[in-house]
Amino acid sequence: MSTVHLIRHAKAKNRLAWEQPDDLRPLTKRGRREANAIARRLAEDDVGRLVSSPFVRCVQTLEPLAVALELAIETTDLLAEGASGERAAELVLTLAASASIAVCTHGDVLYEVTEAVARAGVALDGPHDAPVASAWVLAVDEGRFVGAQFVEQPPRE
Repeated sequence: MSTVHLIRHAKAKNRLAWEQPDDLRPLTKRGRREANAIARRLAEDDVGRLVSSPFVRCVQTLEPLAVALELAIETTDLLAEGASGERAAELVLTLAASASIAVCTHGDVLYEVTEAVARAGVALDGPHDAPVASAWVLAVDEGRFVGAQFVEQPPRE
């Protein structure tokens, strides 16, 4: 059995105030603190791979964990905002076959992945529309979702 930490990116700069392409929108100071808190929480877990949306805010969310674990962050458009949640769920199941992973994506994709988990018969103890910097810890066994636990966003400092 392996574990997937499905993370919604930390707090990013305001979408409406941001004047550059949205995929370049970075984390705020609060978001960087949330990313550090996520890294502290997961640094002791058996995470063997980090996979992210290529959007800056997702990569930045995983950077402190990458430093702590000395792992590279792989990126894929299958986790980008607007991507298919079904395809993202398939990706997560494929990646989890070889290692426990941390995955960072966007609210829309995370929502659709949790819908796929629920359709697989797994009871969910938290919101499908998870807030920024929160996560779902998904248990995967033999290519299917078998458990899920919601992890609240880190407390604001």
